[in-house]
Amino acid sequence: MQRVRRTSGGRLMAIQRRGLYTSAALLLASQLMPEPAQAQASPAAAAAVPANRITALIPGLEARITTGMKAFDAPGLAVGIVADDRIVYAKGFGVRGRQASAPVSPRTVFQIGSTTKAFCATLLAIAVDRGKLAWDDRVVDVDPAFALGDPYATREFRIYDILAQRSGLPPYANDFLIDLGFTPEAMMHSLRFVMPASSFRAVFTYTNITHLFGGRIAARALGFADWPTATAQTITGPLGMADTSFTFDGIESAPDHALGHGWTPDGAVERPYDPGLYGVGPAGAINSTVEDCAAWLRLLIADGMFAGRRIVSEKNLAVTRVARVGLEERISYAMGWLLSATPNGRVIFHNGGTGLCGAHIGFLPDKKIGMVVLTNLDNRGLADALALEFYDRVLGNPAQDRVQRALAAATKAIETEAKNYALPKSPAAAPADDSILGRYANEITGPATLARDDGRLVMRFAHGTGHLELRPFAGPVVTVRVAMAGSAAVPANAARVGSRYDLPGAFGSFEPGSDGRIGRFRLLVGAQSVDFAKQS
Repeated sequence: MQRVRRTSGGRLMAIQRRGLYTSAALLLASQLMPEPAQAQASPAAAAAVPANRITALIPGLEARITTGMKAFDAPGLAVGIVADDRIVYAKGFGVRGRQASAPVSPRTVFQIGSTTKAFCATLLAIAVDRGKLAWDDRVVDVDPAFALGDPYATREFRIYDILAQRSGLPPYANDFLIDLGFTPEAMMHSLRFVMPASSFRAVFTYTNITHLFGGRIAARALGFADWPTATAQTITGPLGMADTSFTFDGIESAPDHALGHGWTPDGAVERPYDPGLYGVGPAGAINSTVEDCAAWLRLLIADGMFAGRRIVSEKNLAVTRVARVGLEERISYAMGWLLSATPNGRVIFHNGGTGLCGAHIGFLPDKKIGMVVLTNLDNRGLADALALEFYDRVLGNPAQDRVQRALAAATKAIETEAKNYALPKSPAAAPADDSILGRYANEITGPATLARDDGRLVMRFAHGTGHLELRPFAGPVVTVRVAMAGSAAVPANAARVGSRYDLPGAFGSFEPGSDGRIGRFRLLVGAQSVDFAKQS
């Protein structure tokens, strides 16, 4: 993932965008790989651990949970393990919130972020089962509103491409619209204005908004009004996932729900959930529990069967697990799943992060064992580290301290980000007049207005409910922070050195036109450059 920044001298560098539904897939994939010296397991480790002895590993797992929660200052965490088509372990640790004393239980509701994507893939598989779609259908034929900036990709994009993360779009393309509270329809429409960053199907580039088409196509094909209704009727309902929901109100009204927290190197910071996050739907908007996710794992491990009933065909569920694009030598991406080849067996998993909760759902297809880890802490690798360490023990792979590795990576990322946003020692003077104020236009966002609001520079949008706060950096270069739709004020205890909440999310620059006057504002977010033309 690229980073973008502009130095005081005007040179563009890179700065990573903090996405709301990012999976951190690249980082976690590298964590899954054994160290080079450990590539081959010892003969003793090669002996498989039978599923009926899985409980013998629980004391070691609980010790690692304690270590991991302390290392990351995680307020709460819940874990579930499935083996032999039943839940063999389900337990909560810690508390629901930093300011709350209620304990986490196996029925505590968390946001599960991008682990939602596999539900979308399975819903599409069910639509194929019922003859309503074919995997090879062109997306534009079943949803004429679909369009990308690349005409070839628009024409050739198939149903199986929707979740395959090889669209050619920049990573997290237009995800800032999620932050700004744009409607799903507006977000889907916006993709036609994004120029490709690579060739179609050539490389892994993680996106979220593309999944909105998958949810809409599957729901319409199955005769439902929307993706949440279709998923509830065909998957979560039949699985008895009674505590699973799809909306902001769903998590807020749940009697036993976790409160969200952002991770910082000096402690977890409690934060309110934001309703705008749920606009991304099938890319990451499910709320669930360990007990409910265990039922989901039973379906996956049993190749589409649940309690003697066929929910989805083995054939079409298997299509969602076919490698579509490679990340590393032993890591590839399928449809809502990461596939890993370890020294002693396969692992299929995905993680989820909403900025307030972290999740992991995965399974060992050859051992019929699965695991779910849910936390009320921003996904910085804790959930994956605990699960992947457990899989190593089950498979007899060489042991690795993934918790410490994830913590070191998270700390370094914050330090790097803080350094990127540090003000230059001798910054150029910012524009002294109000020539930058006024109306702007961009195809992705539509009309925007930049004004001073109580001394702050604020850009608001005609089609979004959030806004951008611009702060001086160096001359015409500014830092940009997204004020998310419906978000509450940052709590006082978030103002810490190195906290992600006192850091911006992007850079921007005001650039002159041919007449020397301000002609445009360029927003540099992740790998994207979004240009706003100044209106006269």
